Amino acid sequence: MNQNSNTFAFLFPGQGSQSVGMGKELFEKFPEARQTFEEADEALGYKLSQLCFEGPEDQLRMTEITQPAILTVSVAALRVLQSRIHRPAFVAGHSLGEYSAHVCSGTISFADAVRTVRHRGKYMQEAVPVGVGAMAAILGMDLEKVTAVCHDAAQGEVCEAANINSPEQIVISGNTAAVERAAKLADERGAKKAKLLPVSAPFHCSLMKPAQDRLAGDLDKIEFQHSVYPVACNVDAALVSDPIKAHDALLRQVTGSVKWLQCMQLLVAQGVQTLIEIGPGKVLCGLMRQIDRSKTCLNVADEASLNKTVESFQQQPA
Repeated sequence: MNQNSNTFAFLFPGQGSQSVGMGKELFEKFPEARQTFEEADEALGYKLSQLCFEGPEDQLRMTEITQPAILTVSVAALRVLQSRIHRPAFVAGHSLGEYSAHVCSGTISFADAVRTVRHRGKYMQEAVPVGVGAMAAILGMDLEKVTAVCHDAAQGEVCEAANINSPEQIVISGNTAAVERAAKLADERGAKKAKLLPVSAPFHCSLMKPAQDRLAGDLDKIEFQHSVYPVACNVDAALVSDPIKAHDALLRQVTGSVKWLQCMQLLVAQGVQTLIEIGPGKVLCGLMRQIDRSKTCLNVADEASLNKTVESFQQQPA
């Protein structure tokens, strides 16, 4: 195992990191980024680039647009960064970000990924009628207690841990009434905070089974390759390189929990010292501070953050 200070991993954000204007500076300044946006526009048959750069925000927030948009900005930033620093030891992505991680690792092509996540977003949106499902963030309560809260609040409905983001933050998902009961129960049982989230569907729970079934057909059409870098997959918090396992993990991820905390603990156990969040926002760097403050987390979202990250690598001994 490589334990030197240079062992690093690339991380890719998921839904919620989007903002109008994302990727615009990279597009204007770097040919690799421009080419990425052009590829996405061509693969999708519409101007995704324009929606990223100019909005409108309500359209960019639509799941079937958000998912390919974040993927495209992440891959654009990745391609600009890749020619400037050496190769990572591992890659990981949060939910949707796992597709970006697989593009990075050569498991799937960018064009296949961008088309697939558009469908993924559409299927997830259509799986549950609006208002039937909800999600809530439970802050300052450990997984065992959150699991017990979900169990006690379910009352025959769905209520499950959807995103295990850090020791401080777990997101639950399920039927609206059950999630509301769970949030109230978590408050009563000592959570720092329990708040309903403004999301359009109850992601990463068993209510997403119709979306998972529809996505299976899309994933079956893609040619999966052996991964160049091991990918820490969300659903098992295990390193995946095998094409069949990568396909299986992406499919099960739709209804399964995002075990982000366990994925990061896995990378740290593998000797990772530095993590680079590639794509819009800094959500994953924020979570890393809650998981392990001793590790360095950098990000690449625009020219300034790119330069800062590249500079910090040039200062490290090879």
